Amino acid sequence: MNKRKVTLAAAAAGVITGAAGLSLLAMPAGAGQPPTLPDVSAESLVEQVLTSKPGAFGGTVEVDNKLGLPSIAEIPQLADGKHSARIWTDGNGKFRAALPNGQSEQTIVDDGTTTWSWNSADNEVTKSEHKADQPRPAEDKSESVNPAEAAKQVVGMTKEFSDITVDGTARVANRAAYELVLTPKASEKTLIREVRIAVDSELKMPLRVQVLTNGTSEPAGTVGFSEINVGPQDAKLFEFTPPANAKVTTPEAKEERRGQKPELGIEQALQGKDPQFFGTGWDTVVGARIPAEAMTQVPAEAQGLVDKFTKKVSGAWGSGQIFTTKVATILIADDGRVVAGAVPEQVLFDTIGQVK
Repeated sequence: MNKRKVTLAAAAAGVITGAAGLSLLAMPAGAGQPPTLPDVSAESLVEQVLTSKPGAFGGTVEVDNKLGLPSIAEIPQLADGKHSARIWTDGNGKFRAALPNGQSEQTIVDDGTTTWSWNSADNEVTKSEHKADQPRPAEDKSESVNPAEAAKQVVGMTKEFSDITVDGTARVANRAAYELVLTPKASEKTLIREVRIAVDSELKMPLRVQVLTNGTSEPAGTVGFSEINVGPQDAKLFEFTPPANAKVTTPEAKEERRGQKPELGIEQALQGKDPQFFGTGWDTVVGARIPAEAMTQVPAEAQGLVDKFTKKVSGAWGSGQIFTTKVATILIADDGRVVAGAVPEQVLFDTIGQVK
């Protein structure tokens, strides 16, 4: 199974791992009266989401989180509240993103052959050269801030396990769009009630993704455009030269410096070469095992963070700690086993015993 398809299942892990994938699940609704548009079938909109290849554009993406996440200094976009980012693409693989981070900013540029990531806070640049036989490096967060890619991943994973409808129209970033709704089938054991995707009526690309959970009337998280400028962008946006005195490093060197931190161990476990998958569709659970050396070398401050935002649990499977948000749950056993999913606690308790 493609690891991208576990976005929903591994969502809560972002709080502990420091991954930025939660921005896929997290923008306010567009203003103005819903436009009047010709009727369109749900099947047609699904096909558009999965096959759309947006051309060049630039825009502002806004994130509105109500997931119940703590504030973490290094990744403020994950905390509850509203956040924004700027993105640009030439429509042919080149990409730029500007991600505010408190008083600093992270700039990511993919020039077609190399992905550059610059953090203004420490003036450090991570350089990742593309290789034909490998996926883009983790430093390239283009998918995590692009509503079109977010929608494509969600639809690709869940369409056969959902009831799919068109629920009227909406106006997003001052553009007319159809509202495509994916509702988990009754047999799915998930925290998600529905996902709403606003699909541009002219460009055929998703403009906004909203996630609603059981028992709530407002979206738990939204990501989408508040402003979009369609057409060719300045070619210089897709060029990058490291600033003067910046330290240039590689992803491998950066990971080595991080050492055996618990968040790295969890991230490696969930995103490693051989993650384990249980179930299908909305109630897919991803499982793995944190390296033993990481479990025995947990810094006190990191353990304190884990203890603060988790609760201790136990059962026939053993004992450990569980972290819950509105959209996903992660269970970390004391022996290093980890399971995560957009599912209730009991599903993880029933699954963790299968982790090897």
